[in-house]
Amino acid sequence: MNRGKQRKLRHHRVRARVSGTASKPRLNVFRSLNQIYVQLIDDESGKTLAAANSKEVSAKGGSASGGKRLKKSEIAAQVGKLAAEKAQAAGIKQVVFDRGGYQYHGRVKELAEAARAAGLEF
Repeated sequence: MNRGKQRKLRHHRVRARVSGTASKPRLNVFRSLNQIYVQLIDDESGKTLAAANSKEVSAKGGSASGGKRLKKSEIAAQVGKLAAEKAQAAGIKQVVFDRGGYQYHGRVKELAEAARAAGLEF
């Protein structure tokens, strides 16, 4: 069994227990090799309430980083902050975190911590 199939199995196990509602949607994370994507999903109605991804965030650092390209984990943190801002604009304060079968480490952890710091509760 390859890595992708193993992740899918872990994700199905998590999804058996985790479900989002309109008042407390599921914060789903998908991590590809170069990008990271986040969706706030209401599983009862099957609709995405808000979404953010690393394509919306500038990969170039500001003057603090000297104009260097940001690391993937730093971009993930910005995506988490952007997702929290979009969620709050949609009137969402509490979410259920769905790590998508990924280990809570690296980019996934940075994204979650940045979303918490920006005001989401989970």
